[in-house]
Amino acid sequence: MSLLEVLNQWQAEARAIRRRIHRHPELGFEEKATQALVVELLTAYGVDEICTDFAETGVVAVIHGKLGPGRRLGLRADMDALPIDEENTFEHRSGCAGKMHACGHDGHTTMLLMAARYLALHRDFKGSAVLFFQPAEEGVGGAERMIAEGALERYPVDACFALHNMPGIPAGHFAFREGPIMASSDRLFIRVRGNSGHAGLPHKTRDPLLVATHIYQGIQGLVSRTFSPLEPVVISVTQIHGGETTNAIADEAHLSGTFRTLSEDTRRNLIQRLETLVPNLARAFEMEADFRLGPVSHPPTVNSPAETALAVRAAGAVAGAEGVDGNTEPLMGSEDFAHFLGRVPGCYGFIGNGDHEPGCSLGLHNKKYDFNDAIIPAGAAYFVTLVRQMD
Repeated sequence: MSLLEVLNQWQAEARAIRRRIHRHPELGFEEKATQALVVELLTAYGVDEICTDFAETGVVAVIHGKLGPGRRLGLRADMDALPIDEENTFEHRSGCAGKMHACGHDGHTTMLLMAARYLALHRDFKGSAVLFFQPAEEGVGGAERMIAEGALERYPVDACFALHNMPGIPAGHFAFREGPIMASSDRLFIRVRGNSGHAGLPHKTRDPLLVATHIYQGIQGLVSRTFSPLEPVVISVTQIHGGETTNAIADEAHLSGTFRTLSEDTRRNLIQRLETLVPNLARAFEMEADFRLGPVSHPPTVNSPAETALAVRAAGAVAGAEGVDGNTEPLMGSEDFAHFLGRVPGCYGFIGNGDHEPGCSLGLHNKKYDFNDAIIPAGAAYFVTLVRQMD
């Protein structure tokens, strides 16, 4: 029986697992029930080692092949949900107000669990598979924390791979690219300090909202007049706050937003320019302003050449050559798997969640999004094939 035939036989169980996780979403570093379910299933599948020492709710599992020594391949799935109120009405909708699996991490976890089941049962590969079930991908630093706490020191791997579902790509098709595939992500926070007073006597005040608007325009000018149009840079100031009433000049104004690049050099250059622009614009108006980054940043997600070729080959064995795009466009969203790829070579790619299928083409983070259970066997088969291809 072929790999996909075996995995298709497990589809009903896989769907039940995925929907169970969907019904009980948990935010970053809160994935206690998800962690317990993953450990329970991995134990039942007979993996060789299970560790829950990292990032509060993370799980690492090891499966050894029976075909002799070889490389250690890392496979990663994210487990956390988003702080979104789900608007679906199906039976497996979220049972937790204000929490929802709107990005498909329930499906990613299930795909890796099905791969673990197959690998532990058959062990028809060399070396070892190391499975990272990672918490807190959604902007709160789960990958960085697992690595900082020594996950890659205790469980070193020669390469690491991850998949993310993508609405708009036909179900079960794959997409990869060598080099940057996802952008860096930083959050910017700016505080402008002025001098409040009566709105009818503005000359006796220092209006921080005036400086805030100049800073906003200056930031937009950084993109259009400083960086090459061939080098993607996105800066979005999404909030400006200041003032308390209609007849008083504020004493402070606050700006916040995000910026993204596909190059770490460009990211560092942009940070340096913001550190220069913000205080000097304020100083021109006899005020003060400071710029800071948020607590969590993601570098660009950059796929290494050899591992991208390996990923394309593995996906082709599952979906056929016509079902694999090896040169997909990069996205300006971010992914904290970038921290893994900053330590070991590897490849991050996409599996299609559906293009025109009803209910399967809604965008990620949409309140009516749902993961397409039909793609679980293909995703699991991709992970298994990667492990089998390693020597």
